[in-house]
Amino acid sequence: MPMNTCHTVDHNERDVIDTVTLDETDRHRRRILLNSDKGMEFMLELEKATLLKHNDILRLDDGRGVRVKAKPEALYEVSAADPRHLLTLTWHVGNRHLATQIMADHIRIRHDPVIRTMLEQLGATVNEITTGFNPQSGAYGDAHSSHHHDAHDHDHA
Repeated sequence: MPMNTCHTVDHNERDVIDTVTLDETDRHRRRILLNSDKGMEFMLELEKATLLKHNDILRLDDGRGVRVKAKPEALYEVSAADPRHLLTLTWHVGNRHLATQIMADHIRIRHDPVIRTMLEQLGATVNEITTGFNPQSGAYGDAHSSHHHDAHDHDHA
């Protein structure tokens, strides 16, 4: 029996037969052998590395779909006094090139005690939560794109 293979990602709900639950790091892939939540083995073989989002559908070559589920992981939920304060906090996190999930009234980042201290010193409220992580895609591709320091000049103070 040939290996089930996925070459495309879509959002079409038809023929979804299973799920695969992965943390954010494991959802950033081009090619990897995966096991679905029900134990089906399949090869993810995409054209380029892609950050799979919660509820994306991995379309197998035979037309069946496997839904991606974001595995809950330990995160910080960062809140601010007002929208301007949140924008300032988000800038500080972005200036450190941290993967960040941005919502209307808070942001989420991975646990990092040094960053938590910095944010609290800037007046943020930081709560520990456990949930799926879907960081904002970067300007040059996705949340894991490489960053080239020779292309611009700024400090990271």
